[in-house]
Amino acid sequence: MLKIIPLGGLGEIGLNMMVIEYDDIMFIIDAGLMFPEEYMLGVDIVIPAMDYIRENRDKVQGIILTHAHEDHIGALPYLLKEIRIPVYGTAFTLGIVRNKLIEFELNRYIDLNLVNPGEILNIDPFEIEFIRVSHSTIDGVGLAIKTPEGIIVHTGDFRICYNSDKMKNTDISSFARFGEEGVLALMSDSTNVEVEGYTMSEQEVARNLEDLIAVAKGRVIVALFASNVFRIQQVIDIAVRNNRKVIFNGRSMERIIGVASELGHIKCPPNTILDIKQIGKYRDDQVIIITTGSQGEPMSALVRMASGIHRHINIKKGDNVILSSKYIPGNEKAIFNIINKLYRRGADVVYSKIAQIHTSGHAHQEELKLMLNLTRPRYFIPIHGEYRHLVVHARLAEKQGMPRENVIVAEDGKVIAFDKDGGRIKSRVRTGRILVDGKGIGDVGRSVLKERRELSEGGLVVVTMIIDEETGTVLYGPELISKGFVFDSATGYLVDDAQCVILEIVEEIEAGRKSRVELLRKKLKKALKQYFAFAINRRPLIVPVIIEV
Repeated sequence: MLKIIPLGGLGEIGLNMMVIEYDDIMFIIDAGLMFPEEYMLGVDIVIPAMDYIRENRDKVQGIILTHAHEDHIGALPYLLKEIRIPVYGTAFTLGIVRNKLIEFELNRYIDLNLVNPGEILNIDPFEIEFIRVSHSTIDGVGLAIKTPEGIIVHTGDFRICYNSDKMKNTDISSFARFGEEGVLALMSDSTNVEVEGYTMSEQEVARNLEDLIAVAKGRVIVALFASNVFRIQQVIDIAVRNNRKVIFNGRSMERIIGVASELGHIKCPPNTILDIKQIGKYRDDQVIIITTGSQGEPMSALVRMASGIHRHINIKKGDNVILSSKYIPGNEKAIFNIINKLYRRGADVVYSKIAQIHTSGHAHQEELKLMLNLTRPRYFIPIHGEYRHLVVHARLAEKQGMPRENVIVAEDGKVIAFDKDGGRIKSRVRTGRILVDGKGIGDVGRSVLKERRELSEGGLVVVTMIIDEETGTVLYGPELISKGFVFDSATGYLVDDAQCVILEIVEEIEAGRKSRVELLRKKLKKALKQYFAFAINRRPLIVPVIIEV
């Protein structure tokens, strides 16, 4: 029996991770992270739960990476910390992964294996061909997986576009070739299924960028995703044509440019690229700064420029700032805040809502239809997207002639099985989300998030008391200390009244009673919450510290 088991990425944006299994052999496709949602206060990143992989570690033969975005490789170090397995990917993807493994001090232990588009990887009984796809980063691939039950096609993140450089286009002829051979199941990217038509071409984006840059009189600052090497090369080409020098800024930008340059993906005449320390030697109309911070990330390079705390560059009147990226859902407020700051400092700001200066790396509806028609699968499984994306993509496939019973809408943990009886959801495995906070992995759960939410909304009140164990008499306190819940002169009565509430609880519970301190804590929490809610309509987190002597 062939099994396809999504551990992340079906029903959400990010966390992309999938297991392909046949008998006692399995491999993994991608290991991505997700950035925390609003309620995950203090959390740095989110990774998929990997229980199923741990339980079957002896079966795992390797992990294949489709491309270098964090939602596909960000959880890789956390997986490799536990299970040392070979990693397979294209040159640029492995270059980014190598830097990531160095940060986690794993580079000496992991076997990185280069597979170029068009090459075949054998993991018996699987034969996996890498298929070049166009995306918003370079060296992305889809996968054609030959299995004992038939061919499975996994598109990866893709779009279908037509560049003059064929090596940057999706290899539709290979997808069509497998369609001719016969595809058992197609797993296709659903991220942009709600958008009609085709993705805008990168050539049109380049023309629009050049129109803006050519007439700019001051400095030009282009903020974009560091992984968008194709867009970075476009800006470099525009800079050369307009006699401007290029400066890269931002740690992730510099790291990715290093990998891309080493592999020959960044090309420009000598002396085009300057060190940031040289910026003072050139007039404003002679430079273009390519930077991170297009999402308004705290302490990113662009945010530091706009806040006046950047070591080398501060935004000033006459600057032209171009945000050449999409708005990631949840980042809108941060992006608008940075745009406001830029305007306040006198810059002219252009962003995607007022100019066509970005195009998506994910296929729109017409491209998704084309992929279905190229591969002509027997079964269709929408992947990569929230549940609504999966459902809309399923309906799109049905409109293209796919029988409804052959369209499988699955979610994380659902086991999709193929055997002589066909394809179906057979069972479920345990999955979920692991929260990473600092060096802690999985030690922040619902209870901790609940406490953080209470702290953020109502503040903290600590009650300290020392009680005589034999008599139950209060020897010290009750003392109330608050953080984020202010007792000032106008509400000073709260302290006295809260102390009365506490002393009443103490008197209710007789001395010598078993587990008296624990019972006191429990009752104090409840009584004080009720009192503060009634008296001041606030709900602080209550922490009783009671010591018996």
